[in-house]
Order: sequence, then structure tokens, then C-alpha cells
Amino acid sequence: MSAEAHHGGAGGRYAPLAGSHSDLAHHFDSYEQQRESASLGVWVFLVTEIMFFGGLFLAYTEYRVRNPAAFGHASAELDFWLGTINTAVLLTSSFTMALAVHSAQAGKRRLLLACLVLTLVLGTTFLGIKGVEYAHKFEEHFVPGPGFAFPHGDPRPAEMFFSLYFAMTGLHAAHMIVGIGVLVWLFVGARRGRFGPAYYTPVEVGGLYWHFVDIVWIYLFPLLYLIPRHF
Repeated sequence: MSAEAHHGGAGGRYAPLAGSHSDLAHHFDSYEQQRESASLGVWVFLVTEIMFFGGLFLAYTEYRVRNPAAFGHASAELDFWLGTINTAVLLTSSFTMALAVHSAQAGKRRLLLACLVLTLVLGTTFLGIKGVEYAHKFEEHFVPGPGFAFPHGDPRPAEMFFSLYFAMTGLHAAHMIVGIGVLVWLFVGARRGRFGPAYYTPVEVGGLYWHFVDIVWIYLFPLLYLIPRHF
């Protein structure tokens, strides 16, 4: 079979070589068994991530209950519109990632590549906007530490808010960077025709991770940006 047939030729569809098991680990009997094991592994990993973020959410809840007005004033200093745009960007990236998984399952190689690139662009856009927000907070002296200054009342609870803001959004951004690295690896594999109907586990697992990162932001956005509208 020619290389063109293997990679789908002009149609961009993936057709795995008959009897090819290059992507099947030796300790699995089938691709299905390997996929189920990988899915279980990533779900266990995501549960540990939920517990990790859960500690920060618990700390946030405790300090917000104690200082509702101060947290509201501090939240009002965040850029609501940048946060909203970033939310839309991340939700769109979840759609393109889901479409990438579907494309791999259906053997649509060109669409898979396009969706991975779109997800990469959207993820990078999110980080760029977040970098702009961070820069504004440095300029306004809202970064916790010796130089912290806040114009409304006691600065201590506001400083706690911004400590949690940077910790939670910074940790989320770190997960985004990891996700972007995964997307680059998936793109390289997709260009080589590695993924298709017979083997798409890495794309599916990468999608689960990306959706988890998006869901975390769905919780962070109202907790951090929408306090003045309901405190």
C-alpha cells in the first residue's frame, strides 16, 4: 500500500494499514482495551486535579464569607470585559477540540489538523489576554507583596483576594500551557497520519484534559469577576 493510501491521499482521510499494530502497546490485546485503560487513567488523574483545585476553592469560600464587601470591591477592579472575552474564547476552543476528536474518529485528517490549529490559536489567545490583565494589575499595584496598594478601606482582605486571584488563575494558566504542549504533540502526530478510526486515543484523552481546563475556568469566572453583581 502506498504512502498516499495510508494517509488518505487528496481526500485527507485516514486509512490505517491492515494488521498494523505500531501504536498498540505490548501489554494490551486490542486498541479498544488500550483506549479504555487510557480513559480510566486520565479520569483518575482529573479527579486528583479536582482535589488540587478544590483546596483553593475552599480557601476562597472561607475568606469571601469573612470579607464579602472587601472581596466585592477588589473584584470590581478586575476587567470584566476581558474576562468575558476570555470565557467566550475558551468555550469556543472546547467546541473545536470536540470537533477534533470527532474528526479523528471519523478519519477526517484535514479537519482534524484544522481543528487542532484553531484550538491552539484560541488557547494562545486566552493566555495573551490573561497576560494583558496581569500587566494591568502590576501597573495598578494590585500584586500582593510590599508594594500592594488598594484605594478602598482595609487593604488586607483585598490583598487576600488578589493572592487567591493570582494563585487560581496562574495555576489555571499553567494547565493551559501544558494543554497547548499536548495540542502541538497531537498536531505533529496528526500530520504524520498517526490518528484515525482505528487509533484516536491520544486525541480523545487530550480532549478530556482540555475540557477539564475549560470547566475550571467556568467556575473561576463568576467567582472572581462577577462578585460586584451579586454580593
